[in-house]
Amino acid sequence: MDKVNINEKLSRFSGHWEPKIVGELNGQMVKLVKFKDEFVWHHHETEDELFLVVKGRMRMEFRGRDVWVEEGEFIIVPHGVEHRPVAPEETHVLLFEPATTLNTGNAESDLRQEVLERI
Repeated sequence: MDKVNINEKLSRFSGHWEPKIVGELNGQMVKLVKFKDEFVWHHHETEDELFLVVKGRMRMEFRGRDVWVEEGEFIIVPHGVEHRPVAPEETHVLLFEPATTLNTGNAESDLRQEVLERI
């Protein structure tokens, strides 16, 4: 039952698109990740995802529309919705999602992270 300093945790890694687990509750994971450039188009069959921008800004692309998410804002992507996060500059993001969620969802990609580091 210790507090978590988000900025301190983010200072521990530099890689992009490599989520790190920083907390867990009720079958949900709290993850931190750094975004830069484009991710892969994907969806999650059963998991909803919350993306909270801690630093920077990102664009969540959906088929047919884009949503800019600024620092201090979040977006929830419902399961089954195809999406692609894009960050023109390095952006720090907190993810809140079920423990079963793979970062690339249904898409096969070199960016897939099947085993996540806890920091």
